Amino acid sequence: MNITWPNFNRNQLILTLSGGIILLLLLFALLRDSGNTVTLEEATKLIEANQIEKTFLDGGYTYFATKDKGVVKIASSQLPPELTAHLLIEPKSSYGWIWFFFFFALIGGAGFWAWKSRFGFDDEIPVETPVTVSKAVSEPEAPSSNVAAVKSNVRFSDIGGIGDVKEELEEIIDFLRNPKRYYSFGARMPRGVLLVGPPGVGKTMIAKAVAAEADVPFFYQSGASFVQIYVGMGAKRVSELFSAAKKNAPAIIFIDEIDAVGKKRGGERNDEREGTLNQLLTEMDGFEETSGIVVIAATNNIDVMDSALLRAGRFDRRIFVELPTAGEREAILQKYLRQIPHDLSIAEIAKMTVGFNGASLAALVNEAALLCMRQNEIQVKQEHFLAVKDKVMFGKKKIAMLSDEQRRYQVRYQAGKVFAATWFDLPYEKITLTNDAITPPTAEPQLRHEIEAHIRVHLAGIASSHLRFGEHASNASHDLGVAKELVHSMVYEYGMGSSVLPSAEDEAKIIDRLYNEMSMLLERNEKILGKFEAILNEYEHISKALAKATMNEIL
Repeated sequence: MNITWPNFNRNQLILTLSGGIILLLLLFALLRDSGNTVTLEEATKLIEANQIEKTFLDGGYTYFATKDKGVVKIASSQLPPELTAHLLIEPKSSYGWIWFFFFFALIGGAGFWAWKSRFGFDDEIPVETPVTVSKAVSEPEAPSSNVAAVKSNVRFSDIGGIGDVKEELEEIIDFLRNPKRYYSFGARMPRGVLLVGPPGVGKTMIAKAVAAEADVPFFYQSGASFVQIYVGMGAKRVSELFSAAKKNAPAIIFIDEIDAVGKKRGGERNDEREGTLNQLLTEMDGFEETSGIVVIAATNNIDVMDSALLRAGRFDRRIFVELPTAGEREAILQKYLRQIPHDLSIAEIAKMTVGFNGASLAALVNEAALLCMRQNEIQVKQEHFLAVKDKVMFGKKKIAMLSDEQRRYQVRYQAGKVFAATWFDLPYEKITLTNDAITPPTAEPQLRHEIEAHIRVHLAGIASSHLRFGEHASNASHDLGVAKELVHSMVYEYGMGSSVLPSAEDEAKIIDRLYNEMSMLLERNEKILGKFEAILNEYEHISKALAKATMNEIL
């Protein structure tokens, strides 16, 4: 067996060497012969003067313990017998040395035991002990995993706008509370529940709420934490996670972003990810239906997940968590505004936040509250929400410095988009020279005319610029890209081309038709476009309310 000797620093080495030297000096002082040799004449004088207290023999010498000179010695062969006849001569005792060695053996054993405990040596040390030479750059050690359950304090009452999801999960909660009721009836609960939805809709909070409502331990892991650079560590973490859950059953295992480890196995080989995925599949097959363990996982994209995870007996129940509707947004806002003094219509705030998820609504409320405090107001009002809405959606952007010519092009470009968004009554609060907060279509099912209205808005800036200048600027790339994506989805995903079967020709025909229709509509309403240009040029922004009022005055 191999051991690696500990690395001493300089102070430890000095202390060790000093202790050894002191021990050797003590041994030398105690073991050396300390008696001084005397002559026969000197010995005779000591005996005749009654200076001898004790006499003993050792190794051919006679030792005298005297009152004044300490211990002296003389060769026994030099002493006449009549000189020491009246003295009691004893052999030298060796018990003192035995106690001395016992004492030092005890100290040495205690020191070795402490050294061993400090550095963790094994019990057996081989004759030949290899010494490990440290490298300039040490190899990384695989991290240890410590799986521990957490107690969730999130309840369904803390989450707004999840009525449909709550109904689906109440059955899971009842099963975790009363498993015998289901077993006696011969029913089984799904081993895995997959929460599917875009980021920020509250999938993690929902899983925590299930654990809190059922009052069971909650084991949280991110799918990314299973994907390790160390071979076998991902599979080990999966095994440890399920082992810990089994010991604390009934329990909930929640795996966030499971698509990080559960992606489809294809041509690009990744042995570590595949090994981890195989271990996850094995663990889900391994625990009994009566174990009291429910695995909840979350993903933003179910399409990339391996089919083996989605089959019956694993994640056989799927719950889709969509972006909140207007009513659900109102319920979420009410939760976040409970502790914040406000004077506003929550329903109005909910209507103007189309496309916001739960996380965005939380950020919106917080930003509005911070703005209210900066302005030394005592209540949050609707104008605070209007002021920070674009910041939450798009981030704080630096206004671009435009030349006079660039500004003319930008004003015309945005005026065309204002006209299209107002004409087709798309949801937006305001449009500025540098930004337009027009929410992309999110409702399901999406009707063809609704998708085409959004495409026309993204083409309106280009069409408007060509009507005035005969060309458009490079900033149209984003709008053109969005328009192409929407047309591609219409043809290849929704079957909205000239036939149900998709074709590239259909994409070109649709985008050309919508562009031409938008150009003719803008040309017929040049007067309205001019009004929008004037407003944008003066104020650099225009609200939907003002745009509608301006349009109604001219029509």
